[in-house]
Amino acid sequence: MEKFIINSLCTIYGLGSASGIIYQNENLYLISDNSTYLFEYHTPSLTLEKISITKNASQNIVKKQKPDYEALTLYNNKLYLYGSGSTKNRTIRTQYNLANKKIKEKKLDKLYQKLKHKAKISDDAFNIEGVIMLENKILFFQRGNKGSHLNGIFVYNKTSKQVDYFPVFITKEQNIEATFTDAILVENTIYFLAAAENSSSTYLDGEILGTWFGSMDLDTFQINQILKISNNQKFEGITLYKNLPNQKEFLLCEDNDTEKLESTIYKLTLL
Repeated sequence: MEKFIINSLCTIYGLGSASGIIYQNENLYLISDNSTYLFEYHTPSLTLEKISITKNASQNIVKKQKPDYEALTLYNNKLYLYGSGSTKNRTIRTQYNLANKKIKEKKLDKLYQKLKHKAKISDDAFNIEGVIMLENKILFFQRGNKGSHLNGIFVYNKTSKQVDYFPVFITKEQNIEATFTDAILVENTIYFLAAAENSSSTYLDGEILGTWFGSMDLDTFQINQILKISNNQKFEGITLYKNLPNQKEFLLCEDNDTEKLESTIYKLTLL
């Protein structure tokens, strides 16, 4: 089993319930599942900027009204924020261009319905937690809940508009499945996070039973390794920090499920 070290790197004040993270050019970009801001944290100066991605941006939005941005991904120098799709008002994709700072918004209702239909997933069991965008396809990571066991990966072909679905079993804790909370691509390997949560709902939070870090093959989705990295924390975002010849470092963000506006960023080192 591969050895690892996990420790806190920094605490960012002004941001709570972090659900996605990207490291790019000494900046950390973060999203919160109860906010309509994109957060930019400049690591050399330790300064935080809030970027409004809607007209009346706010934080600590009440649960039934929040857009629930759960996936943050980088493609062609643009950041994409994806709503989880777990309710009707959580189907927005927001694009932020890092070069010209322009913002575009797109509703994904029809696409999300297509994904649900393909896997025969009910509206209340659908929950997108991670997205990887490639030249000819998009991978959507569906987080199964305690009752549905519908954990897997949707592959959306950009050209044909066709959808494939691949169920993925990761591991279990106290007879509860660990299911996806985020994923990224490094070369031809997918690195992912998964958490076990004692809840039968994609809407309500439950007792955290741990978080796992794993890797899988991009083409086959075969899991290569799985490591339990916490017994009681729910890590929801992962990004590559350093890719060294004999060592990889990742940054993780945690959803603490509170209204406290501070987030600790953790560094995970694979030895």
